[in-house]
Amino acid sequence: MTKTEAKERIAKLRQEIDRYRYQYHVKNNLEISEEALDALKHELYNLEAEYPDLITPDSPTQRVAGEPAKGFKKVQHQTRMLSLEDVFSEEEAEEWLARIKKLDSRADEDGLYAEVKMDGLACSLVYENSDLVLGATRGDGTTGEDVTMNVRTIEAIPLKLRQPSDREIKTFITKHHQNIDQNKIEKFLENHEGRFEVRGEVFMTRSNLKKLNKKLKKEGEPELANPRNAAAGGLRQLDPKIVAERKLSFFPWGVVADIGLKLQSQEDDLLSLLGFPTNPYNKLCKSLSEVRKLMDKIEHERDKLDYQIDGVVISVNNNKRHSDLGIVGKTPRGSIAWKFAAEQGTTMVRDIKVSVGRTGALTPVAVMDPVQLAGTTVTHATLHNMDEIERLDVRIGDTVIVEKAGDVIPKIIQVLPRMRTGKEKKFKMPEKCPICGSDVKRKQNEVAIFCTNPKCFAQELARLSHFVSRQALDIRGLGEKIVETLIQEGLVSESADLFTLKPGDFDGLEGFGDILSKKLVHEIQSHRKVELDRFIYALGIRHVGFETAVLLSRHFKSLDKLRRASLEELDEIEGIGTVVAQSIVDYFNDKDEAKRLDNLLDYVEVRGTRYAVRTGPLAGTSWVFTGSLESMPRDEAKEKVRQLGADVSESVSKKTTYVVVGADPGSKAEKAKKLGVEILSESQFLKKLS
Repeated sequence: MTKTEAKERIAKLRQEIDRYRYQYHVKNNLEISEEALDALKHELYNLEAEYPDLITPDSPTQRVAGEPAKGFKKVQHQTRMLSLEDVFSEEEAEEWLARIKKLDSRADEDGLYAEVKMDGLACSLVYENSDLVLGATRGDGTTGEDVTMNVRTIEAIPLKLRQPSDREIKTFITKHHQNIDQNKIEKFLENHEGRFEVRGEVFMTRSNLKKLNKKLKKEGEPELANPRNAAAGGLRQLDPKIVAERKLSFFPWGVVADIGLKLQSQEDDLLSLLGFPTNPYNKLCKSLSEVRKLMDKIEHERDKLDYQIDGVVISVNNNKRHSDLGIVGKTPRGSIAWKFAAEQGTTMVRDIKVSVGRTGALTPVAVMDPVQLAGTTVTHATLHNMDEIERLDVRIGDTVIVEKAGDVIPKIIQVLPRMRTGKEKKFKMPEKCPICGSDVKRKQNEVAIFCTNPKCFAQELARLSHFVSRQALDIRGLGEKIVETLIQEGLVSESADLFTLKPGDFDGLEGFGDILSKKLVHEIQSHRKVELDRFIYALGIRHVGFETAVLLSRHFKSLDKLRRASLEELDEIEGIGTVVAQSIVDYFNDKDEAKRLDNLLDYVEVRGTRYAVRTGPLAGTSWVFTGSLESMPRDEAKEKVRQLGADVSESVSKKTTYVVVGADPGSKAEKAKKLGVEILSESQFLKKLS
């Protein structure tokens, strides 16, 4: 940016910041979030730091100011490691409390225990007669991975439970005599006999991540994105020496053991006594308003902390009442996670580029100035299609508000038109494919624009990347860059070619040593047997996402029956509409696709589906989700209704029972209205679950 451009930008920033400040402080109203306003101020501060001679006394900156792996043995958890229902406001927290008090009017009689919600990786530690015998990841809640050798490298985790002194035991019992079984707890503290399980969060501090990245950079290795990724990736390293280098830490949040505790608030005292570090913010609160004060305090000091947090976990303090309230799906009724507001920031759209997917669909992507959101640096945001660009009225050069909540893909939620200078440019979709130069066209009744060349390199790359992805064959180590190299070198052109690779094929390729080559080939060969639902999804049939693949695998139970299915038979399946049915028939009738499939079946054995027919209170119902949910990721919402016996579909039809509509819903909501399908808001959906 030249000095002239900076001067113009500074003037615009000052004008808009002053206007927003007036709205907020005088009119008690703000058009954008405080996070977005802070981002504008930060940009102004940086520009003035770069050009100090442009600072003026009336600038806003001059005012006085008042965020199971291969190689590990599977282990069964003694009791399920549950997820938590998320809430994002005091009103939602009050609704939760009112809900559980209908089941138990005295639910909060012993208070509410508030614990800082660490942004790390959940872990279970099992001690037998004082010694650490097992460390396990959460996994799917029922089955985790044995990472004992790795957790042993974490200095915050005691290898042997600490033995309290007689005085400490006496003090603990005296302090909590009303809320414990004195004989039982005294016996445990004296000899630690039996099984004692501690659950908590493994995390990496920001300062340790900084040191690690400095070391990685010096060694020419890629840096790690954020502390959570560093902790998760570290704990699942096969080499404990690498884990030790990451200097991970640990905070406990729960005890699974019958040792005489009656109230959850005693667990922190007990854990400290036994040698575990506990979070100093954790606190027993008398009411939700007291929890709110704690939330405010933590949020105020959040950026100063050396670790990442994303909210506070609130639990009914009485263990028995908490247990009696029961579980809904994977979540305990007696606990919630009160999360901080989604992170937002402002940035500039420098360009809009177009990517080509496995079906040939062209997707516009905003290229932006880097902005820090939810602990990650965001530089790209999908704009989905031309209709979305026109709805937002986003142009190249615009200042925009970007939002990223947790693991949700970053999205542009608002354009700030008052920041425009007149130099912004409107975007037009290309008439030729940006990868292969072939013609593009918009199909009838479709929003997307497609490349007409089925052998387009971008499509081949996307198809193969999809085939090896997590929900498909889940072939680890075959990232997009490696797949791209394999295609460019002529080693593979379709999925079947992957299974013909030998270690020697990688000789001479940059970055492929003998060990990596053998490891990749072994990983590929270990995936010759695949479940039907995974295989159907891996084929990349247009309109067939994971949910549809599950429905098809349940209905047909074999690939041969699916290949022979008629349009009428497919259309009759609940959750499969005419468009999807036609796409499936077209795929299996296509001679080129049939040949590729036959080639693949020479190497792959397709087995039964992982998903049996479900039973439960929602059995026989079909659900569709559209738009983003505030309380939980959509995948989690889908899993909740599956746990209650429902089917989940990706398309709306007359057979759909409910359509759950979140923020920024797509065309599914409109289709539901036309077909007379019952539409549920997020709050209505949550009420149905409870």
